Amino acid sequence: MHGRRDARPPLLIERVPNDVITRQVASALAEDIGAGDVTAALVPASQQVRARIIAREPAILCGTDWVEATFRQLDPAIRLDWQAHDGEPVAADQVLLKLAGPARPILTGERTALNFLQTLSATATAASAYAQAVAGTGCRILDTRKTLPGLRLAQKYAARCGGAQNHRLGLFDMVLIKENHIVAAGSIAQAIETARRTSPGIPVEVEVESLDEFDQALKAGADIVMLDELSLADMREAVKRNRAGGSRARLEASGSVTLETVREIAQTGVDFISIGGITKHVKAVDLSMRFEFGG
Repeated sequence: MHGRRDARPPLLIERVPNDVITRQVASALAEDIGAGDVTAALVPASQQVRARIIAREPAILCGTDWVEATFRQLDPAIRLDWQAHDGEPVAADQVLLKLAGPARPILTGERTALNFLQTLSATATAASAYAQAVAGTGCRILDTRKTLPGLRLAQKYAARCGGAQNHRLGLFDMVLIKENHIVAAGSIAQAIETARRTSPGIPVEVEVESLDEFDQALKAGADIVMLDELSLADMREAVKRNRAGGSRARLEASGSVTLETVREIAQTGVDFISIGGITKHVKAVDLSMRFEFGG
């Protein structure tokens, strides 16, 4: 039995609002098109096309709403027929999407659509690998705020598609006291006391770097304690002290986590493992679009 079960996380970004997707896509298209797509203009305006988006490697698909928005903003006449959906595993050489319609807007939207799809699928795929690695331990993988600027909600949605849980969305929905906050506030206890006074009702998490700091955080009543770069032995000891003291704090491990080490960390008994690399170190999934003109 782990620690506290009634405090955050998890947050669940099950869907990104349409207005957010619309703004993100509009910004991406404006960045790419500028004064006009001078290459697509080489194709006759009346030219029709059939096209397919194909996965070139296994992945967890994510980003279909962004692709839809891309082509909808360029030309609503474009027809899209998805062969897979967000959160589903896809195989190499699998057709993900069939398109049909005017050639010019499909050519114009190709790179923007693929950029969203390959990036969000990469995030979902990374999250899935970590979630599968800790399956059965009772520990859950968390994302972080280390997201691509402007794509916070998109990447957190992608992390959910891959099986991770969302941590805080931003600086507004959870107090997370780190080393510099502690130094500025004077102590862990003082930082927590001030947080309770200035942000009542909001969960308070404290990052600690030693068992001594861990004890201070427990004594001061932190809701969640982040064990940053602690050894496996110290993590086990922290779990033991948390249970023995009757604390309701939940424990989160963080720092230098890899696919090779994540399961062993989970087996220490911590409730969560946060991994910035899910969103920060994404390697785009290899996708391509293939055209058949004259359709």
